[in-house]
Amino acid sequence: MASLVIGGLIGAGLALLLAPQTGKKTRKYLASLAEDMSEKANDTVSEFAETVSDFVEKATDRAAEFVKEKDTLTKESKKMLLAALEKAQEKLEEQRKRLEDSI
Repeated sequence: MASLVIGGLIGAGLALLLAPQTGKKTRKYLASLAEDMSEKANDTVSEFAETVSDFVEKATDRAAEFVKEKDTLTKESKKMLLAALEKAQEKLEEQRKRLEDSI
């Protein structure tokens, strides 16, 4: 955006040096040029704001998906761990019974 403003100022300066006109025409030209630059700057700012807004929206969506996936994986991991503990407890109980029977 800064390059747009700088380019506009350079162009205005060159135009004044290379094509001298009456003061009234020069003021009209400069006013028109300033208005055009202002519109272009506003358009650029609007486009930038829209791009940033889209980026933030996508990042928020991805973060929400990540949290959801993490919660799902955590729940599944807990289920798997509980199942493994139950199996281990069953095996331990079986071994305890075998040991009692052998004594």
